[in-house]
Amino acid sequence: MSLKDQFGKDILLTGWGHSKFGKLTDDTLESLIVQVAGEAIKNSGLDPKDIDEIYLGQFNSGMQPLGFTSSLALQLSADLANVPATRTENACASGSAAFQQGVKAVLAGTARNVLVIGAEKMTDAGADVVGAALLGASYEMAGKASSTGFTGLFAEVAKHYDKRYGASIPGETLGDVLGSIAAKNHHNGMDNPYAQMHRDFGVEFCRTISEKNPMVAEPLRRTDCSPVSDGAAAVVLSTSATAGATAPVRLAGFGHANDFFPAEKRDPTEFAATRASWERALGMAGVGLEGLDFAEVHDCFTIAELIMYEAMGLTPRGEGARAIHEGWVYKDGKLPVNVSGGLKAKGHPVGATGVSQHVIAAMQLSGTAGDMQLPTARRGAVQNMGGVGIANYVSVLEAL
Repeated sequence: MSLKDQFGKDILLTGWGHSKFGKLTDDTLESLIVQVAGEAIKNSGLDPKDIDEIYLGQFNSGMQPLGFTSSLALQLSADLANVPATRTENACASGSAAFQQGVKAVLAGTARNVLVIGAEKMTDAGADVVGAALLGASYEMAGKASSTGFTGLFAEVAKHYDKRYGASIPGETLGDVLGSIAAKNHHNGMDNPYAQMHRDFGVEFCRTISEKNPMVAEPLRRTDCSPVSDGAAAVVLSTSATAGATAPVRLAGFGHANDFFPAEKRDPTEFAATRASWERALGMAGVGLEGLDFAEVHDCFTIAELIMYEAMGLTPRGEGARAIHEGWVYKDGKLPVNVSGGLKAKGHPVGATGVSQHVIAAMQLSGTAGDMQLPTARRGAVQNMGGVGIANYVSVLEAL
C-alpha cells in the first residue's frame, strides 16, 4: 500500500526554493516569501500562471505587526492575481500544516499545481516578544511571564525523562547524551549552506556548562536550544512533472496527529501523538524504519530529538541514548538524523521549518544536496511538531 494505491494519483515535489536562515536584517518577510516562491516555481519548470493554489505556513503570534500574510506571494508576479491563497498556523508545525493542506488540495482534484511556502521573520522582535509569542503555544503558560520561555517547558520534559529513565548508558548523564546530539547536529550543519550556525563546537563543549555555554533552563544548556531565526522555504506540489522540473521526488505517505493540549492529559516523555503521526505516515507509505535512508526531525531542543528516536521506533522507550551512543544516527549510521544540522544548527524560523525539512529531504533524494549529500538516499522521512508534541506531522518521501 502507498499513497498512490490509496488515492489513485501521485503527489510529486517538482521544484523548491530555500533562503539562508539566520538574522537577515536586509530581508523582509515579503522579500523572503517572494524569493523562495520564485525559486520553487522556476525549478519546477512551471510559470506563475500555472499555479492553482497557494498555502503559506506562518506562526507569527505577534512577532510581526502584519498578521494577514496569505497574499504576499502574489507579489512575485501579476500572473498570480486571483490565485486562492491561505495562511496556515499550527505553532512550530505551521509549515508542515501548509504542506499537507497543499497535498490534500491536489488529492481532491481542486488544484493541479500548489505552491507551498513556509516563512518567519523573528529577529525584528525583542527577546521578550519572541518568548511571549512562543509561549502562546502552551496551554498552561500562554500570556504568563516566564524567565526561561519555551526552553523551560522542554527542560521539564528532560527532567521527567531523567527521573524515569536516566541516560540508560553506563557512566553517562542525560546531559552528556544531549550534548552528543547537539555536537552531531552542529557538525552536520557545517555542510549546510543555508544553516544559521556554521561552527563545529565538538562534544566536550556541548556537554560542558561554561560562560559561553551557560545553563538556560536546567538541564538544557545554550547548545541544547535552537536559535531564533529568519528564513523561508517553498515547494511546488503537482501530480506530474514538466520536462523542465529538477529531479522530482514522490510523496509516499503522510501522517498528522494532535495530542491533548493540557499537560496533565499527556505523558511528558511519551509524545504519543508524535508516535501516531509516524505510524500513519509509514503505514500509508507501506514501509518500516528499515526502509528509510535518513530522517529530518524536529530538534527544537536536544531532548526532543532524543525522544524522537523512541517515538519513531528506532529504539524502545527510555533507550533513545543507544541511537547516538552506538552511532546509528550519524551520517554513516544506519539511519542518519538531521544531516542538515536540524533546527539546532540550521535555525528555526518557526513557520518555515516544516517546509525547509521537506526541501532538504527532496534535495537529498534528487541528489542535489551538495556537501550534505548522502551516498545512498532513496527514501527519507520528515517530522515536524508544534508545541510540546501537540501538533505532529510526518512525511515519507522517495526518489523516482
